[in-house]
Amino acid sequence: MHDFLPAPRSVEPLPGVRTLTPGFGEDPVSVRHHVAPEAYTLTVTGAGVEIVAGDASGAFYATQTLRQLLPASAFRAAVSGFEQYEVPCVRITDAPALSWRGAHMDVSRHFLPKHEVLRMIDLLAMHKLNRLHLHLADDQGWRVESKAYPRLHEIGSHRARTITSRKGEPEAYDETPHGGFYTLDDLTEIAAYARKRAVTVVPEIDVPGHASAILAAYPEFGADPSESHRVLERWGISPAILSPLPKTIEFLATVFDEIIGALGETPFFHIGGDECVLDAWAASPAITEFQRDRQLATPGDLHAWFLRQLADLLAERGSRAVVWDEAFVSGMLRQDTIVMPWRGMNVAKRAISAGHDVVLTPVFPLYFDYAEAASAEEPAALGETITMGDVAAFDVSTERVLGAQFQLWSEYIPDGRTLDYKAWPRGCAMAEIAWTGRPASADFSGRLERHLRRLDAVGVNYRPLDGPRPWQRSRPHSPGRMDVIAVMRHLDELTLSADSTRPSM
Repeated sequence: MHDFLPAPRSVEPLPGVRTLTPGFGEDPVSVRHHVAPEAYTLTVTGAGVEIVAGDASGAFYATQTLRQLLPASAFRAAVSGFEQYEVPCVRITDAPALSWRGAHMDVSRHFLPKHEVLRMIDLLAMHKLNRLHLHLADDQGWRVESKAYPRLHEIGSHRARTITSRKGEPEAYDETPHGGFYTLDDLTEIAAYARKRAVTVVPEIDVPGHASAILAAYPEFGADPSESHRVLERWGISPAILSPLPKTIEFLATVFDEIIGALGETPFFHIGGDECVLDAWAASPAITEFQRDRQLATPGDLHAWFLRQLADLLAERGSRAVVWDEAFVSGMLRQDTIVMPWRGMNVAKRAISAGHDVVLTPVFPLYFDYAEAASAEEPAALGETITMGDVAAFDVSTERVLGAQFQLWSEYIPDGRTLDYKAWPRGCAMAEIAWTGRPASADFSGRLERHLRRLDAVGVNYRPLDGPRPWQRSRPHSPGRMDVIAVMRHLDELTLSADSTRPSM
């Protein structure tokens, strides 16, 4: 009875055992109402199982805890119909410390088919993680159908080839087309599947920068409408940027309406705001005149104004805007806008002091595209090192923190197996700290080792604690190219700059 992950608040052993059968269809289970959202009390006695829950999410989490009272074999997709489990009687009282416990999937750099998204939702639910942030648009691909603007998915969803060389090497490409998109019906299915598992989908359309895929389809929404664009085939950032003029806002409002219409209730909508090169705005007479007409002193002020307009129209639709921290540094945010401070805890504290709710997303230790060891035996990664222990030691107990979220940027995540490897077991540590609201306790390592048997039963291609298996050493990592501690020092300095919207890496 010491294998729970994440750790519950209170575990009280009771005398006796209860025999359960797969599915629990023959066992008396009663559910009563509890006060606090997401909270639950699970009681197993000789007479049956009782769940007292604050809402449907709390009841769902109680069932996840009940599963963890069973052997790891119970996590397989199918078990013998004749199998029975002896469950120790117990009373578990539990509730999460943080309301936002998330994972970010970048499906723009490398598209992942719908079944991989649904599988990630299952794994998040298994760990009591409750937000799936889908990065649906970037320079390297647009990933959702639009009936109003069909060229977005017809043209913006694929690129002719993908870069294979790394920073500092001569450019080389695979010459293989890459692409894909989710239909609006797919989004409806994904959101419904997630809701049944207490997961909220947070869509992201990253604007006004990172816009190559949008402008490849609709160049008229660019800062220079006469300029042609193509979906970016390399990593990094391009100077492609949307115009901030009203017709662009009307275009985005229509696209947002399509996405919200497909997802259903969408409490959060991410609009990016990061890594924008504003030179094309300054060079445009029409945009400069528009900026002066609104008495905005600089293109940076116009950047802030533009994002405020998008946040206002989302608020009219019942969605809170979410932004990366460059948007906070630019200013003019609605007070209810949620900030994701990816460039470190100092900018997080400034956003909190300004009265914003924040979701902690710092590169260290929550960018899981970084390698877990500075070794060529690791699969390719942006830099190093972010270990499972680094995540487990992260302190999320800061005032006005809604939660925390790990990021899976996908330049080096081309498929589902690599996604598994990068996400787990670091995601297990993330689940622990987000649920409990504190760094992992001393017994976490032992609980994690036993929890990995559950991941084995589910079929997760996770990274073993002692390093990759031979078949997980695909394209080798190049150690020493980017040290995460040096990166964090550099990023923190950039957050103090008045020109902070510019690309940071």
